[in-house]
Amino acid sequence: MVDRLANSEANSKRIAVVESCFGAAGQPLAIPGRVLIGEGVLTKLCRKKPKARQFFLFNDILVYGNIVIQKKKYNKQHIIPLESVTIDTVPDEGDLRNGWLIKTPTKSFAVYAATATEKSEWMNHIGKCVGDLLQKSGKSPTGEHAAVWVPDSEASVCMRCKKVKFTPVSRRHHCRKCGFVVCGPCSEKKYLLPSQSSKPVRVCEHCYEQLTSVNQARSDSITRPGSKFHSNNLSDDDDDDDSSD
Repeated sequence: MVDRLANSEANSKRIAVVESCFGAAGQPLAIPGRVLIGEGVLTKLCRKKPKARQFFLFNDILVYGNIVIQKKKYNKQHIIPLESVTIDTVPDEGDLRNGWLIKTPTKSFAVYAATATEKSEWMNHIGKCVGDLLQKSGKSPTGEHAAVWVPDSEASVCMRCKKVKFTPVSRRHHCRKCGFVVCGPCSEKKYLLPSQSSKPVRVCEHCYEQLTSVNQARSDSITRPGSKFHSNNLSDDDDDDDSSD
């Protein structure tokens, strides 16, 4: 079915409409063999609060963006290669129902559909697209994924030291390795996580010790006795704690 649609005029028009909705700031989406499978509004669990986002599922990528004018204009386009995606269901909790995790090496997050039927359709279609891509490429499913960030609202105190209470002065931060909400003193270190960034990113003290101990062991096995292993240098750049996406 997908192969038959790939070169159809209807598919080309649908993709052109999506491109026009994102405007000049969006990336071109029309390439040979790409098919738009489906689209819809999902609630994405962002750092501050759940937010409606427009999602487009293609046979090889998942695209989403902020809704400016429904079905007419979107911005802040994000493109996720499906080959790197793993999905897991999320149990219903309070008002957050019909959800699942979209996990990739660079970023992972939860989304929620309006109904259980929509959830099932999204998960089935994503799963089939991922399976087809892996079968064609002969690749194995991605083993490592970025942590899903714990929302700010779920942590009134630091999740590591259990002591520091968050206030307008004592800000929340997120560890890029475990996703915990932590205080400044518990996340003063930065570490290079190549799948997430080309620069060292904020990690909590607990994860930093684990990461350095693992790399120290690897270094000891390949370096001469007495040689010194240097951890990644800290970056002076501000981290992305203010990002809601």
